[in-house]
Amino acid sequence: MGGRTINSTAGVLERPNVDVPRPARRLGRITALLPAHNEEANLPDALASLRGQTEPPVDIVVIADNCTDDTEQVATELGATVFRTRGNVHKKAGGLNQALDVLLPQMQPDDLILVMDADSLLDPTFLEGARRALEVRPGSRAHRRGIILGGVGGTFLGAEGGGLLGTFQRNEYARYARDVRRLHGKALVLTGTASVFTVKVLREVAAARRAGELPDRSGAGNVYDVHVLTEDNELSLALMHLGYGILAPRECTLVTEVMTTWGDLARQRSRWKRGALENIVDYGFTRVTASYWGRQVLSAVGLLATALYVASLLWGLFTEIHLHPFWLAASLVFCLERVVTVRQRGWRQMLLAAPLVIEMAYDLFLQLVQAQAFMNALLRRERKW
Repeated sequence: MGGRTINSTAGVLERPNVDVPRPARRLGRITALLPAHNEEANLPDALASLRGQTEPPVDIVVIADNCTDDTEQVATELGATVFRTRGNVHKKAGGLNQALDVLLPQMQPDDLILVMDADSLLDPTFLEGARRALEVRPGSRAHRRGIILGGVGGTFLGAEGGGLLGTFQRNEYARYARDVRRLHGKALVLTGTASVFTVKVLREVAAARRAGELPDRSGAGNVYDVHVLTEDNELSLALMHLGYGILAPRECTLVTEVMTTWGDLARQRSRWKRGALENIVDYGFTRVTASYWGRQVLSAVGLLATALYVASLLWGLFTEIHLHPFWLAASLVFCLERVVTVRQRGWRQMLLAAPLVIEMAYDLFLQLVQAQAFMNALLRRERKW
């Protein structure tokens, strides 16, 4: 393995549920794709996490995209295959499309492809858990009402670093992972941090774009639509509109970087929020997107409620604050929710969450970023990565 360089408004399809469980099928080899732009520092740990899997990938391909550092050399020295993009101006999605255009025709339909960020670290059972979930036939509980899985993703925790800002993000990610576990793996998106697909499904996505069954702003008929800000969210919607399910099994966990400055965090979340909104606009109101539209409405209501809450606090500071038993009880419930949801991260994080006002500053910041993202989308301002 490794050491070589390669140059290189949809409806929802119905897939019949199968009520009678059938024996597990055996899928093929796993190939890992790691899009990388100047990732020489992160690659060694990311590749080590792949080699440390209980079921390691057969091949690891580092997609070197416009790198100006030693990403290619590091990847080669560590035994990975290097795929060098050519003329790519569409960042991660463009690089992935170039690599998939070469690799998909060479692979078997039941082979598996892991798409993983070069700054992510997979926990040892990630690939084994992903394969197990994808190999279970419809009819099992893992397939959620018997729907065939189109892909399997993971839940992530935040890496160390970033001071208090990093702590806020680690708590946020821990709460999301807890929610997914409590929902038995039901996830909103197969995140780009790490997700696994079969070759057959990815080919089907590309074919559906060429046939006009899925949105494709680029018109190129590739797996990824390069004209969206959140290609992972868009691909998740594509799978669900083709009638597939998505899942984040308990065994599929990983660690990813956290933003270390408020500016970087604002840019990241603005892209996520605006990208998610634009994705559902592209798909329109369908049976799949209905719940996503509902979440956007709730987010807008949440922004308004937050603004009113902050205004009431400021009003109270300049007038007179009256403590009401109902609101005191409500505040106690919020405190308990904040504390319990970070319980697995230890007593320090529980103490941090208990006063509410400390984490509230982080939540307010995220809500302001979200409001700005909504305005940018509404006013069609220039989109930035």
